[in-house]
Amino acid sequence: MGRCHSKLPQVGKPLRPQQKDLLKSYRIIFVMGGPGCGKGTQCENMAAKYGFCHVGLGELLREEANQATVRGQLIRDIMLKGLLVPTGVILDMVSDNMLSRPDSKGFLIDGFPRELSQAKEFERIVGRSPNIVIVFDCSTETMIHRVLLRGQEEHREDDVEDIVRQRLETHYTLCEPILAFYQQKNLLRNILAEDAAENIFAKCCSVIDSLQ
Repeated sequence: MGRCHSKLPQVGKPLRPQQKDLLKSYRIIFVMGGPGCGKGTQCENMAAKYGFCHVGLGELLREEANQATVRGQLIRDIMLKGLLVPTGVILDMVSDNMLSRPDSKGFLIDGFPRELSQAKEFERIVGRSPNIVIVFDCSTETMIHRVLLRGQEEHREDDVEDIVRQRLETHYTLCEPILAFYQQKNLLRNILAEDAAENIFAKCCSVIDSLQ
Protein backbone atom coordinates (compact mmCIF):
# COMPACT_ATOMS: atom_id res chain seq x y z
CA MET A 1 0.00 0.00 0.00
CA GLY A 2 1.24 3.47 -0.88
CA ARG A 3 4.06 2.32 -3.15
CA CYS A 4 4.13 3.02 -6.84
CA HIS A 5 5.44 0.79 -9.60
CA SER A 6 6.89 3.00 -12.33
CA LYS A 7 9.75 3.35 -14.78
CA LEU A 8 11.55 5.74 -12.44
CA PRO A 9 14.73 4.37 -10.75
CA GLN A 10 14.33 2.30 -7.59
CA VAL A 11 17.94 2.72 -6.41
CA GLY A 12 20.10 5.81 -6.14
CA LYS A 13 23.16 6.47 -8.24
CA PRO A 14 26.51 5.67 -6.55
CA LEU A 15 28.67 8.45 -5.14
CA ARG A 16 32.41 8.88 -5.71
CA PRO A 17 34.67 8.27 -2.65
CA GLN A 18 35.40 12.00 -2.26
CA GLN A 19 31.68 12.77 -2.31
CA LYS A 20 31.08 10.20 0.43
CA ASP A 21 33.90 11.70 2.49
CA LEU A 22 32.35 15.15 2.14
CA LEU A 23 28.92 13.97 3.30
CA LYS A 24 30.45 12.11 6.25
CA SER A 25 31.79 15.43 7.59
CA TYR A 26 28.39 17.11 7.99
CA ARG A 27 25.78 17.01 10.71
CA ILE A 28 22.81 15.34 9.07
CA ILE A 29 19.40 15.41 10.76
CA PHE A 30 16.35 13.67 9.34
CA VAL A 31 13.00 15.24 10.25
CA MET A 32 9.97 12.96 10.00
CA GLY A 33 6.25 13.41 10.50
CA GLY A 34 2.99 13.32 8.61
CA PRO A 35 1.82 16.07 6.24
CA GLY A 36 0.81 19.15 8.22
CA CYS A 37 2.71 18.25 11.39
CA GLY A 38 4.72 21.50 11.11
CA LYS A 39 8.13 20.02 10.31
CA GLY A 40 8.76 22.38 7.38
CA THR A 41 8.23 25.51 9.46
CA GLN A 42 10.40 24.22 12.29
CA CYS A 43 13.14 23.18 9.86
CA GLU A 44 13.26 26.73 8.51
CA ASN A 45 13.58 28.05 12.07
CA MET A 46 16.33 25.56 12.96
CA ALA A 47 18.20 26.25 9.73
CA ALA A 48 18.19 29.99 10.45
CA LYS A 49 19.47 29.53 14.01
CA TYR A 50 22.16 26.93 13.39
CA GLY A 51 23.29 27.76 9.86
CA PHE A 52 22.08 24.45 8.49
CA CYS A 53 20.62 23.92 5.03
CA HIS A 54 16.96 22.93 4.94
CA VAL A 55 16.39 20.25 2.33
CA GLY A 56 12.60 20.05 1.93
CA LEU A 57 11.84 16.83 0.11
CA GLY A 58 8.22 17.78 -0.59
CA GLU A 59 9.29 21.09 -2.12
CA LEU A 60 11.92 19.38 -4.28
CA LEU A 61 9.32 16.91 -5.53
CA ARG A 62 6.79 19.63 -6.31
CA GLU A 63 9.42 21.60 -8.24
CA GLU A 64 10.29 18.49 -10.24
CA ALA A 65 6.60 17.67 -10.81
CA ASN A 66 6.09 21.12 -12.34
CA GLN A 67 8.79 20.55 -14.95
CA ALA A 68 7.55 19.93 -18.51
CA THR A 69 9.43 16.64 -18.76
CA VAL A 70 8.46 12.97 -18.86
CA ARG A 71 10.01 12.49 -15.43
CA GLY A 72 8.16 15.52 -14.08
CA GLN A 73 4.85 14.21 -15.39
CA LEU A 74 5.46 10.76 -13.88
CA ILE A 75 6.26 12.30 -10.49
CA ARG A 76 3.20 14.56 -10.67
CA ASP A 77 0.90 11.63 -11.47
CA ILE A 78 2.30 9.66 -8.53
CA MET A 79 1.90 12.56 -6.10
CA LEU A 80 -1.69 13.27 -7.16
CA LYS A 81 -2.54 9.68 -6.23
CA GLY A 82 -1.04 10.19 -2.78
CA LEU A 83 1.58 7.51 -3.47
CA LEU A 84 5.33 7.44 -2.89
CA VAL A 85 7.83 8.48 -5.53
CA PRO A 86 10.38 5.64 -6.09
CA THR A 87 13.39 5.47 -3.79
CA GLY A 88 16.01 6.05 -6.50
CA VAL A 89 14.52 9.41 -7.44
CA ILE A 90 14.34 10.47 -3.79
CA LEU A 91 17.93 9.46 -3.00
CA ASP A 92 19.30 11.24 -6.07
CA MET A 93 17.42 14.43 -5.14
CA VAL A 94 18.67 14.35 -1.55
CA SER A 95 22.32 13.57 -2.33
CA ASP A 96 22.49 16.05 -5.25
CA ASN A 97 21.03 18.80 -3.08
CA MET A 98 23.50 18.15 -0.26
CA LEU A 99 26.52 17.99 -2.58
CA SER A 100 25.50 21.29 -4.17
CA ARG A 101 26.00 23.07 -0.81
CA PRO A 102 29.57 22.27 0.28
CA ASP A 103 29.80 25.24 2.66
CA SER A 104 26.86 24.18 4.83
CA LYS A 105 27.32 23.50 8.54
CA GLY A 106 24.82 20.67 8.30
CA PHE A 107 21.56 19.51 6.79
CA LEU A 108 17.97 19.22 7.97
CA ILE A 109 16.36 16.76 5.59
CA ASP A 110 12.65 17.34 5.92
CA GLY A 111 10.23 14.54 5.00
CA PHE A 112 12.86 11.82 4.71
CA PRO A 113 12.95 8.85 4.77
CA ARG A 114 9.42 7.97 3.72
CA GLU A 115 9.91 4.20 3.74
CA LEU A 116 12.46 1.77 5.15
CA SER A 117 14.11 1.16 1.78
CA GLN A 118 15.02 4.87 1.63
CA ALA A 119 16.67 4.72 5.07
CA LYS A 120 18.73 1.70 4.09
CA GLU A 121 19.56 3.04 0.63
CA PHE A 122 20.79 6.32 2.14
CA GLU A 123 23.23 4.41 4.36
CA ARG A 124 24.36 2.26 1.43
CA ILE A 125 25.02 5.22 -0.85
CA VAL A 126 26.35 7.76 1.65
CA GLY A 127 28.07 5.26 3.94
CA ARG A 128 26.68 6.58 7.22
CA SER A 129 23.55 7.08 9.34
CA PRO A 130 22.11 10.50 10.20
CA ASN A 131 23.29 12.05 13.47
CA ILE A 132 19.74 12.05 14.75
CA VAL A 133 16.14 11.59 13.60
CA ILE A 134 13.53 14.06 14.87
CA VAL A 135 9.94 12.78 14.74
CA PHE A 136 7.02 15.20 15.03
CA ASP A 137 4.04 13.56 16.75
CA CYS A 138 0.69 15.07 15.78
CA SER A 139 -2.91 13.86 15.67
CA THR A 140 -4.55 12.96 12.36
CA GLU A 141 -7.27 15.57 12.89
CA THR A 142 -4.75 18.35 13.49
CA MET A 143 -2.70 17.42 10.42
CA ILE A 144 -5.73 17.27 8.11
CA HIS A 145 -6.94 20.65 9.36
CA ARG A 146 -3.53 22.26 8.87
CA VAL A 147 -3.00 20.79 5.39
CA LEU A 148 -6.43 21.81 4.11
CA LEU A 149 -5.84 25.34 5.38
CA ARG A 150 -2.43 25.40 3.71
CA GLY A 151 -3.96 24.14 0.47
CA GLN A 152 -6.42 27.03 0.44
CA GLU A 153 -3.71 29.59 1.16
CA GLU A 154 -1.01 28.24 -1.20
CA HIS A 155 -3.26 26.67 -3.89
CA ARG A 156 -1.39 23.35 -3.75
CA GLU A 157 -3.24 20.76 -5.79
CA ASP A 158 -2.11 17.85 -3.62
CA ASP A 159 -3.47 19.51 -0.44
CA VAL A 160 -7.09 18.38 -0.82
CA GLU A 161 -8.82 16.07 1.64
CA ASP A 162 -8.96 12.79 -0.28
CA ILE A 163 -5.28 13.04 -1.28
CA VAL A 164 -4.29 14.11 2.25
CA ARG A 165 -6.05 11.10 3.76
CA GLN A 166 -4.29 8.79 1.29
CA ARG A 167 -0.95 10.42 2.13
CA LEU A 168 -1.60 9.94 5.84
CA GLU A 169 -2.60 6.31 5.35
CA THR A 170 0.59 5.75 3.36
CA HIS A 171 2.64 7.57 6.01
CA TYR A 172 1.30 5.54 8.93
CA THR A 173 1.64 2.25 7.07
CA LEU A 174 5.25 2.80 6.06
CA CYS A 175 6.72 4.79 8.94
CA GLU A 176 6.55 2.11 11.66
CA PRO A 177 9.45 0.03 10.25
CA ILE A 178 11.51 3.22 9.86
CA LEU A 179 10.92 4.21 13.48
CA ALA A 180 11.89 0.72 14.64
CA PHE A 181 15.02 0.85 12.46
CA TYR A 182 16.23 4.10 14.01
CA GLN A 183 15.07 3.20 17.50
CA GLN A 184 17.47 0.25 17.42
CA LYS A 185 20.24 2.72 16.58
CA ASN A 186 19.13 5.02 19.44
CA LEU A 187 18.68 7.92 17.01
CA LEU A 188 14.98 8.76 17.49
CA ARG A 189 13.91 11.95 19.24
CA ASN A 190 10.13 12.44 19.45
CA ILE A 191 8.60 15.92 19.74
CA LEU A 192 4.94 16.59 20.46
CA ALA A 193 3.86 18.92 17.64
CA GLU A 194 0.46 19.98 19.02
CA ASP A 195 1.97 22.73 21.16
CA ALA A 196 2.55 26.40 20.33
CA ALA A 197 5.14 26.89 17.58
CA GLU A 198 7.65 28.62 19.88
CA ASN A 199 7.46 25.75 22.39
CA ILE A 200 8.00 23.18 19.63
CA PHE A 201 11.00 25.17 18.42
CA ALA A 202 12.50 25.20 21.91
CA LYS A 203 12.23 21.41 22.03
CA CYS A 204 13.89 21.13 18.61
CA CYS A 205 16.75 23.35 19.78
CA SER A 206 17.27 21.16 22.86
CA VAL A 207 17.63 18.14 20.59
CA ILE A 208 20.18 19.85 18.33
CA ASP A 209 22.08 21.31 21.28
CA SER A 210 22.49 17.78 22.66
CA LEU A 211 24.65 17.03 19.59
CA GLN A 212 27.13 19.83 20.38
